[in-house]
Amino acid sequence: MKDLETLISKAEALIFDCDGTLVDTPALYAKAWQEAFSNAGADMRPEWYLERAGLSEQVLMEAFENDFGVVLDRERMVADSRSFLQRNIDNVQEISAVCDIARRHKGQKPIAVASGGPVTAVRPSLEATNLLDLFDAIVTVEDVAHPKPAPDLFLEAARRLGVDPDACLVFEDSPQGIEAAQNAGMQVVDVNEMTKQNAVAL
Repeated sequence: MKDLETLISKAEALIFDCDGTLVDTPALYAKAWQEAFSNAGADMRPEWYLERAGLSEQVLMEAFENDFGVVLDRERMVADSRSFLQRNIDNVQEISAVCDIARRHKGQKPIAVASGGPVTAVRPSLEATNLLDLFDAIVTVEDVAHPKPAPDLFLEAARRLGVDPDACLVFEDSPQGIEAAQNAGMQVVDVNEMTKQNAVAL
């Protein structure tokens, strides 16, 4: 991967995924979905979810139905998982290595969030971590026709920022999100590699 600072300096805008990129929510989402599946009489193991943490709600439930040959009450499950998140959102912590990049460039470049999560989870998690004011635009799965790995979320973020897609740099943690950014014609940084490098440095 090219030098990170070089990529950032050349980019006209920065776009960040939310869950697993800006905020450390995958384990919390796993618990939320585990409760929702349990309420529906299904057993979802956290490791099954964590392997699919970048999927939107509907795609996740479709994957479970396909893997285990069941039919879910999707509306109820979404309500249950979102209820769990709202009750526990204050426990969310930021991922500082990524958030610090957004802080450093606030006011210098247009910055957006493009998340496959629902607005009812994305905004509260950004508010709970005092990150919301960093961003010029917040795009969630309700704002587009197709979730990641389709490019829609990132293309909509670029549109709202008024920047051509090929001039945007994306920060992502999931395979689906990285693929979506590439499908949008954008440069993308895998934040998992960033956090690994930080751990080695420490």
